[in-house]
Amino acid sequence: MEIVGTRMHRSHGATALQVTIDRDGGVDIATCERIAARINAALDAFSDPYTLEVESAGLNRPLSKPADYDRFAGRDVKIVSTLPIAGAKTHRGRLDGVRGTNVILTRSGAELPIPLAVIKSANLEYDVRVDLQRAKQREKKK
Repeated sequence: MEIVGTRMHRSHGATALQVTIDRDGGVDIATCERIAARINAALDAFSDPYTLEVESAGLNRPLSKPADYDRFAGRDVKIVSTLPIAGAKTHRGRLDGVRGTNVILTRSGAELPIPLAVIKSANLEYDVRVDLQRAKQREKKK
């Protein structure tokens, strides 16, 4: 199990805690419930009111640490940078991992190095059309 991200903020006199989790093969509702129960048990020791939300990282999982860029190499991603690179701040393409201090994105057959230091956000991009096309091809082969 991996904690992909956490957020905490004050809301209506209580602390709102959001925890995003992931694991190989994905996360289901039962897993979120088990993790929430464990966190609740630990937080019950405190008297301050809180709300807790435990969620799956989902199909468009955020990439939050350098190891994520190698782990998900070969997948389609969307990267938003703080500075323009090749004339744009939003970049889509196939992730080819990390090389030195750059994330390598391939689009239209060309590599685009994006410095880790300027990445504002990065997410896997799930395209349902691609999955539907694969399913059609599998059916034709049967």
